[in-house]
Amino acid sequence: MSTPAEPNEPASANEAAPPEPPPAPAVPPDADDPSTDTSDGADDDGPAPPSAAPDAAPPSPPAHVHAHGRPQSLNYRLALSLAALGVVYGDIGTSPLYALRECFHHIAPTHANVLGILSLVFWSLIIVISVKYIAFVMRADNAGEGGILSLMTLATKIEPGVPRKPVQPLLVALGLFGAALLYGDGIITPAISVLSAVEGLEVVTPVFTPYVIPITIAVLVGVFAVQRRGTAGIGRIFGPVTMLWFAVLGVLGIMSIIEHPTVLAAVNPMHAVHFFGHNGIAGFLVLGSVALVVTGGESLYLDMGHFGRWPIRFAWFAVVLPSLLLNYFGQGALMLVNPEAAENPLFYLAPSWAVLPLVILATMATVIASQAVITGAFSLTMQGVQLGYLPRVRVFHTSKTEYGQVYVPSINAALMVACLTLVLTFRSSTALAAAYGIAVMTTMSITSILLFVVMRTRWRWPMWTALPLIAGFLLFDLSFFGANIVKVAKGGWVPLVLAVAVFTVMTTWRRGRQILSERMAEGALPLELALPDLARSATRVRGTAVYMHGNPTTTPPALLHNLKHNKVLHDRVIFLRVEVLASSHVGTEDRCSVGHITDEFYRVTLRYGFAEVPDVATDLECSTFGNKPIKRMETTYFLGRERLFSTDRPGMMEWRERLFSAMSNNAGSAVDFFGLPPNQVVEIGARVEI
Repeated sequence: MSTPAEPNEPASANEAAPPEPPPAPAVPPDADDPSTDTSDGADDDGPAPPSAAPDAAPPSPPAHVHAHGRPQSLNYRLALSLAALGVVYGDIGTSPLYALRECFHHIAPTHANVLGILSLVFWSLIIVISVKYIAFVMRADNAGEGGILSLMTLATKIEPGVPRKPVQPLLVALGLFGAALLYGDGIITPAISVLSAVEGLEVVTPVFTPYVIPITIAVLVGVFAVQRRGTAGIGRIFGPVTMLWFAVLGVLGIMSIIEHPTVLAAVNPMHAVHFFGHNGIAGFLVLGSVALVVTGGESLYLDMGHFGRWPIRFAWFAVVLPSLLLNYFGQGALMLVNPEAAENPLFYLAPSWAVLPLVILATMATVIASQAVITGAFSLTMQGVQLGYLPRVRVFHTSKTEYGQVYVPSINAALMVACLTLVLTFRSSTALAAAYGIAVMTTMSITSILLFVVMRTRWRWPMWTALPLIAGFLLFDLSFFGANIVKVAKGGWVPLVLAVAVFTVMTTWRRGRQILSERMAEGALPLELALPDLARSATRVRGTAVYMHGNPTTTPPALLHNLKHNKVLHDRVIFLRVEVLASSHVGTEDRCSVGHITDEFYRVTLRYGFAEVPDVATDLECSTFGNKPIKRMETTYFLGRERLFSTDRPGMMEWRERLFSAMSNNAGSAVDFFGLPPNQVVEIGARVEI
């Protein structure tokens, strides 16, 4: 997939212009820079830089309308809610497998401690998930799309006539680092979820102990293998299974609560206060394990574009929240009378005859749990590419009716390799738990900061309203973060190192594209000077030539090279600029604009949202060019293909230039990204020094 290019900057033919990049790294979006593989150079008319989105956050669609504007019947919304159970809530839904167990690894399961930790669990789910994410964060959508990159885009949009504030680059850096951390979540969640479920076999009999790791690896390979079926297909298969899982969680919890109803006293927050007062620093560190009950919150927000807001909210309040609370309180009730059950409380809740079926169901649930973070990583990657922070990758849309449901083979393969490596390295869910919380809690803290900016700048909330609310969210976020930071040496370094690597890639790509655009602009020929001589300098041939170029004021290098070497010019020449907007989707009426230069030359702009995949060939055919429509078989697309070389010119450090060159030279095909007919594309190469 190609990345977007910046406005008024040269773009390669292979790249699309990204949505107006947030005011941070001064790096031009992909399309206008010749930095991508198939035609990132001057000859490529890459997409123009993303256009700024509307000043205010897009209005939320009514409850009966899909996030992207399509009306929905009640039955359809309920079906989406069921599918969302299998995709969005798999992560948080399998936390009962290990969350309470980890809480009592270093704290004795006394009556006071059980009630104190249950109180922390209850209020964490209510405040962090129900209030923060469901009620507020999900309102900060970008035309239906969620995720930290969408939130960052909203927080850093610049209103016309308003100067860029010094804090905006910091907000962009925070957003990018938060997004980078989510890749760590996408690796650890499948590993810890599946491993903790398979470890339940040890409750049945120790005979299974040697087979836990091999079974876990086999299950994980299967999880990543089914991703090509797409979110919709997986949701239909896994939704009913997840519904059964939540029903079983609720029933097991109710059975235990009925026997020991005093556990319900944990709803009183004073039990949490007394817990901290009684246990001191040890009690505070337990928060690092309590955080495991909310680890699916960020994935919930990121997957919002797959299903819309209503189905996700309905599924949470109707199914997920009640089931989780009943099960956590049921586990607590069991530990009040049998402290030894803290070793693996979920499986001890079940009667002995039901343990093995529960292990099988739990394993199926954890397969689904992995879905939320894996599909979230796909969405995150596509947004990163379109916003100009990642090189093009091959993206497949897996649904013809729902936007945002995508499959990215390269990311899927990378996540699988990393996930299997973690399992073979840590070899137990307890060891992995130390690596788990810090990535998610850091991202949640960043989300709160960006949400505050959106409240103030987009929603126009007064300070006295926004600040106390965000302060309350940050109290939880930073407490969880502080309790997890001590785990860095025990495994928390894994997601942090990965995040630093991804952050470096993002900022290097962005900065490199900016430098590349500057290099290409140095020798650019103004179009107004070139046009008078173009027709006289070549033989005319039938058909239409489309030159993709992000800068409408300069002559596409591919055109100049074509004239120099072939000395021909088509009857109709179109200078095409592709813009990726900061909104997730673009209406049909705004898709294309055609500018008439002469009867032979046209300037065309195609616009796409950052959640859409360009289909240039089809959209050009729908455009009007006088009385001569475009015929696909008579159209040739000219793309520039640049090979980049590192030099000692001012720009980036040499190692970053080499990294950028490697990414650019190996980026995905512009032909695939733009939806061009492969047998009607001509690529013209050029050498560019950066």
